[in-house]
Amino acid sequence: MRSVSIETGVLKHAEGSCLIKIGDTHVLCSATIEDRVPPFVKGSGLGWVTAEYGMLPRSTGSRMRREATVGRQGGRTVEIQRLIGRSLRAGVDRVALGERQITVDCDVIQADGGTRCASITGGWVALRLAVAKLMKAGDVISDPMVDPVAAVSCGIYAGQPVLDLDYPEDSEAGVDGNFIMTASKQLIEVQMSAEGATYNREQMNTLLDLAEKGVGELVAKQREATGA
Repeated sequence: MRSVSIETGVLKHAEGSCLIKIGDTHVLCSATIEDRVPPFVKGSGLGWVTAEYGMLPRSTGSRMRREATVGRQGGRTVEIQRLIGRSLRAGVDRVALGERQITVDCDVIQADGGTRCASITGGWVALRLAVAKLMKAGDVISDPMVDPVAAVSCGIYAGQPVLDLDYPEDSEAGVDGNFIMTASKQLIEVQMSAEGATYNREQMNTLLDLAEKGVGELVAKQREATGA
C-alpha cells in the first residue's frame, strides 16, 4: 500500500466528512443526512445511501472540463458513483437506518490512480461519522453500520502482482482490478479486466490475497479515524 492518511471533520456543515489521502490520490468525502428517500423507497421503512462523484479540473496532469459546462455527467462518472453507492449500502442495515437518505459526496482534488477505491474507503468514514451523529441524537437506536467497507486496486504490472496501483502502474498494467470488500472479508464487488494480457485462476487468487491484505490495512485506518 501507498501511504494512507484520513483526516476527519474537515467540513464545517457536513454531518460527516474526511479527507483521505492514498499516496498522491486525495479525495474529499462528505455525508449529508436528509429526512426523505427516493420515491421507489418511500413507505418501505428502509433507509437509502447514495453517492455522487466528481473530479476537480486540475486534479489531473492536464485540465479537465467541468462536467457542468458540458451539461451532463460522463459515463465514467455515472458508473463510479453508482459503484460507490451500492458498495456503501452493502455495509448498512437499511431497516435500522430508518426512512432517511444519506448522500455521500466524493470530490477528487488530486488523482494518481485508485480514485474510486479511495472514494469508497473515505466515503465509509464520512458515512460512519454521520450515522454516529444520528445515534448520539437518539434518532437511530440500533447501529445500522454492519461492517466497514473499503476498496483497493490490484493488478499485474511488468509481470508482477502489485497492490494499490498508482497512475503510471495502472496505465501500463497488463491486468487491472478493483476489489471492494467488508472488514470480515466478504466480497461486495470485483472489477477485473485484461488490459493487454490475459490472466489465469492462480493469478486472480494472488490478486485477491493482495486485496485482502490491502483492505485489512485500510479498515485499520478507518477504525483509527472514526474510533469504531
